[in-house]
Amino acid sequence: MTDGRHDRGRNAVWLSHGWLGADSWFERHDRDSAAFRDSMAVARLAWQLQRHHVTDAYPHLAPTTAAGHLPPHDPLQTERFLDQTPDLRVLPWVGGVLGEHVFLGSPSWRRTFTADVARLLEDHPRLAGIHLNVEPLPSGSDAYLALLEELRQALPPDKLLSVAAYPPPLIWQPGLDVHWNRAYYPKVAHHADQIVVMMYDTALPLRKPYVSLVARWTADVLIWLPETDVLLGLPAYEDLALYHWPWAETLHSGLRGAHAGLERFEQPPDSYQGIAIYSHWTMSEPEWTLLDRHFVE
Repeated sequence: MTDGRHDRGRNAVWLSHGWLGADSWFERHDRDSAAFRDSMAVARLAWQLQRHHVTDAYPHLAPTTAAGHLPPHDPLQTERFLDQTPDLRVLPWVGGVLGEHVFLGSPSWRRTFTADVARLLEDHPRLAGIHLNVEPLPSGSDAYLALLEELRQALPPDKLLSVAAYPPPLIWQPGLDVHWNRAYYPKVAHHADQIVVMMYDTALPLRKPYVSLVARWTADVLIWLPETDVLLGLPAYEDLALYHWPWAETLHSGLRGAHAGLERFEQPPDSYQGIAIYSHWTMSEPEWTLLDRHFVE
């Protein structure tokens, strides 16, 4: 028996750099390009994502240079990837670390970055848009809103602007550098087509409190964003850090929390699109099976 009551068939996943990356990325990281560029590898990925109702993919194309340029990608591979994923909305994941790769307060940086993004979409018109992730990104940043407005003006009207968003503040994590307050969400949503809330890195070491937190965040954000597509970003990685305890923040716990949050509504709001998995390269076969059992309809 499966639990598909909240699967709308429009889920998302963050993908590795290798799917679109240039040769220099493989050389720098001593990686085998065949694992990404072989036609069978792309076909397997497309089949896997379709089977699990993933319609939106964010292949990594970051970080930018300090001047604002996107990292090099492989144009031929990008077109081959799009050839084999016709049912997938591909939104390259762009951005980087604030103050290291991303300089929001610099008009010249924003112009360069925006021009590179626009050029990428012009060169590959089948790309559905872009997925912007800047870390950390303080709540209330006017410079970030300026970047979103400039991107919106530069993107063709049929291209999506998706953003990775920070969850609401916590008592034990009150800082607004990695949390967004209620007032900031609609300001971002004014410019974005899709908001993907990163519901992890909570520093909680126990599963039950994490489940409860995801439930609360799910309900709050969907109330705050009634008109913008919302995806619930859930963890599927095992990096151990003071802000991430992998035995508590699991995909299973995240799914339980998402279900609980959505059950707080008589019907999930229209703005609820689905879940987003971070990340494809950390998903194991047992986790794909778990996703089938606890979420996919």
